[in-house]
Amino acid sequence: MNASAPDSLLAEVQIGCEDLAPALEVFVGRLGFRIETIFPADDPKVATLSGHGLRLRLAPGGDPGVIRMAGAGEPLTAPNGTRIEFVDPDPPLEVPPLQPQFIVTRAGEGPAGGAGRAGMLYRDLIPGRLGGRFIASHISIPTGGPVADWVHFHKIRFQMLVCRRGWVRLVYEDQGEPFLFKAGDCVLQPPRIRHRVQESSDAFEVMEIGCPALHETLADHEMALPTATLARDRDFGGQRFLHAVAAETPWTPHGVPGFEARETGMAAATGGLADVRAIRPAGARGFSAQPHDGEFFFGFVLEGSATLDCQGAHALGPTDAFVIPAGETWGLSDASDDLQLLEVMLPAGASAS
Repeated sequence: MNASAPDSLLAEVQIGCEDLAPALEVFVGRLGFRIETIFPADDPKVATLSGHGLRLRLAPGGDPGVIRMAGAGEPLTAPNGTRIEFVDPDPPLEVPPLQPQFIVTRAGEGPAGGAGRAGMLYRDLIPGRLGGRFIASHISIPTGGPVADWVHFHKIRFQMLVCRRGWVRLVYEDQGEPFLFKAGDCVLQPPRIRHRVQESSDAFEVMEIGCPALHETLADHEMALPTATLARDRDFGGQRFLHAVAAETPWTPHGVPGFEARETGMAAATGGLADVRAIRPAGARGFSAQPHDGEFFFGFVLEGSATLDCQGAHALGPTDAFVIPAGETWGLSDASDDLQLLEVMLPAGASAS
């Protein structure tokens, strides 16, 4: 639309209607739309209606279409053929039942990364998505600069990111000024927290996990970030925002002899829903783990190499990933000196390594 057009010139959707009078009985009389224009006066054939955030033009010819309206009730079909469906404007989050599976995903195998939201390239790390319960993606932005993102939020149960390469500038609702998210850092994005990606370096890489796999991303056109308020301990659906800075977090002895860990504080931030840590060798080259009894155990190689011993031997290198189902014995061997393995587990404490 021309920027100089008068404010009264609005966008509208035309739907087919061959007999206007009975259609108006439904749209105006039953659904609460109001008439804005109608013509010709002696035998009306065309009407423009407004209501429920819509502007409709009923006119002869064309597809009668489908209208989805907030509310409860059985679907109905107007006399002109338009189907009206009543929907919950904010339906509850559905988390599909878990379908356990042992998975190894290697870099360079499987389909090439696809273009996703805001021009980012997505590589699927959990084909099959464990029945739709989890998604894990290796995301990259090859060429840095401003990112074509907008203020948005996600309807999710759990969502976290770990930066592998480069940096990106992020800003979050009630969390202060934009900050750099750099290699090794971990972020928890609690349910519905508003956020935006502002810019990135060249060759930026991040690993992201979400539950459920299929979840909505919703724009918030009203909120400007950063917000004026600062509430770092704000509760978002039982979780609080977390930015664990790798450069400020020491490596400490791990439960496995000969390995050490860099913790993230994820267990506290999620109220025990999840935990995340990076582990590396500190004198040993491997370990044997007892079966875990958790919902989800995921490994992602940030650096280096090792052999995963589970249902056979599987050589692992950078950006390779695996999922260990509950009850499965597993372990690592032949770990390189520079190995850094990210472990993600739900619930917190599910790790047996």
